[in-house]
Amino acid sequence: MPEITLTPDFYHYLQQKHLTDHNLILLVDDGGGKYSLQGGACSIGTNFSIIDVDEPDADYPILLTNTQGVRLWTSNYDLVFCGTGLKLDYRHVSIAITDDAHMMLDGTVQLVKGADVLAAFQAGVKLSNGGC
Repeated sequence: MPEITLTPDFYHYLQQKHLTDHNLILLVDDGGGKYSLQGGACSIGTNFSIIDVDEPDADYPILLTNTQGVRLWTSNYDLVFCGTGLKLDYRHVSIAITDDAHMMLDGTVQLVKGADVLAAFQAGVKLSNGGC
């Protein structure tokens, strides 16, 4: 199984949000997935989001192992954009994701409820005007 490091600061952030026992999805936020908040062709691989879901989602079947036991899921597609040494950190009042090959994959990872994203999309609301 792929591994991810959750820094103590990030884990503490999850504790404060009461999310350590939730199912979370780490995804590349490129406008193509059902939980994608932003993106477009020019931002593929540069925006990431963490989605809080009630149950595991079959579209994200890969569990990222971590020492804290947080249930953090992803997909083969999303892993394409992540190298070895994947790490989530909380610093400067935002979530950052890095790997061994990149100083920073994304310094402003969003954390949102999956149900809210799906409800907004169903109502025709686009949650971000970003992208290209």
